[in-house]
Amino acid sequence: MNIQAEKIELAKLLLNTNNPKVIQSIRQIFKKEDTLDFWDELTSDQKKEIKTARKQIKEGKSSDYESFMGKHR
Repeated sequence: MNIQAEKIELAKLLLNTNNPKVIQSIRQIFKKEDTLDFWDELTSDQKKEIKTARKQIKEGKSSDYESFMGKHR
């Protein structure tokens, strides 16, 4: 099923429910999605790797995609 059809199907289900718990649950999902920061979901090792990579980029210790791929083709 494509995403648009799925969204329509979910909208129909929402419109047809009178269960306040279902509606509140859906509201909570959207609130959580709006406030979710992917950084908070990363492990400390992943955060460390990203910080290291940022530092290396600032110091010029990186290469662009084409250069990198050219060496590995």
